[in-house]
Amino acid sequence: MNLARIAAGLLLPLLAGTAAAQFSGNAIRIGVLSDMSSLYADGTGMGSVAAARLAVEDSGLERRGIKVEVLFADHHNKPDVGLTVARRWYDVEGVDVIVDVPNSSVALAVSELTREKNRVFLASGAGSSDLTGKACSPNTVHWTYDTWSLANGTARFVTRAGGTTWFFVTADYAFGHALERDAAAAIARDGGRSVGAVRVPLNTADFGSFLMQAQASKAKVIGLANAGGDAQTAMKQAGEFGIVKGGQRVAGLLMGLTDVHALGLAAAQGLTMTEAFYWDTNDGTRAFARRFAPMHRGIHPNAIHAGVYSALLHYFKAVQALASDADGAAIVARMKATPTDDPLFGKGLVRADGRKTHAMHLVEVKSPAESRAPWDYYKVVSTIPAEDAFRPLAEGGCPLVR
Repeated sequence: MNLARIAAGLLLPLLAGTAAAQFSGNAIRIGVLSDMSSLYADGTGMGSVAAARLAVEDSGLERRGIKVEVLFADHHNKPDVGLTVARRWYDVEGVDVIVDVPNSSVALAVSELTREKNRVFLASGAGSSDLTGKACSPNTVHWTYDTWSLANGTARFVTRAGGTTWFFVTADYAFGHALERDAAAAIARDGGRSVGAVRVPLNTADFGSFLMQAQASKAKVIGLANAGGDAQTAMKQAGEFGIVKGGQRVAGLLMGLTDVHALGLAAAQGLTMTEAFYWDTNDGTRAFARRFAPMHRGIHPNAIHAGVYSALLHYFKAVQALASDADGAAIVARMKATPTDDPLFGKGLVRADGRKTHAMHLVEVKSPAESRAPWDYYKVVSTIPAEDAFRPLAEGGCPLVR
């Protein structure tokens, strides 16, 4: 299966009349705003840049004479830095769409600025469900996953398996707070309860005192409401402290392929996680991985990278349909009006609140003996249908929902 041919084919019906299209600065400019140097860099960073470049290649735009530029920058997990970059991109460098933005505090700030400037924000790395809840915007699409979908998958599965009491080790910023909140609500729906939580600064090297508090709580499950390097460190140190051997279960509420790779199968085996995408699912996902890995140091794509690629393909379709990249709100409205269908996520849609819906997958990490090849890490336990995977539209509190 030729992924480039498939993706380009999705756009061909829209390419007629491109000569009359109007593009600001005679080009479409994409800004990949990400963590290039810290705890989220392995799972986002330059991998998201590679995914954006593949989306440009597969869109067919440049073969039709439409120039597309990909810029990238490091937000250093600081909202003020992210806003400075985004403002410069919008005001000076003519960026039309910002993508990725791991770190929900940065993403929420960029979303508001994007509304002010009437451009487009495609969030793939950010997790807070507030992006399509109280802070929703007509200029923002939240593509890959969110804290509600993660809680609906992992937390409910663990609770139903007997993990009825939880203590949270929570990253102390918008994402961690939202993940703890959404997980606690999901646990309560299945008769479980939260017995406490501790807030942990971002990019913490020593989780010892926090894990000791979790251990002392006697909760059946210690929920890691963090991600990236923080989740990896906490998981490793929980093993060193003998927490699992002591009878408590550790649940990583947001962990992905690159986290498993960093931990190693011997340490990660048996972990249950919720994923939006796995590279070894079908011919289309495997074809994408074969092209992506050589561009990113042999690393295989995770869900965030896939989200950058797929979100941009859908954005390009909307821009082509409008023959203009000038009106961000109009582009997002067109993205909402057009069903999604691509080789990585399959069929879905963008709802009125900006939430992209698709199936989510509950996966279990394989043991070293079960893995047949490098990056062969998951077995799918169950698939959550798109209509059940994300928070019901009426429950988010988004002002755009009528």
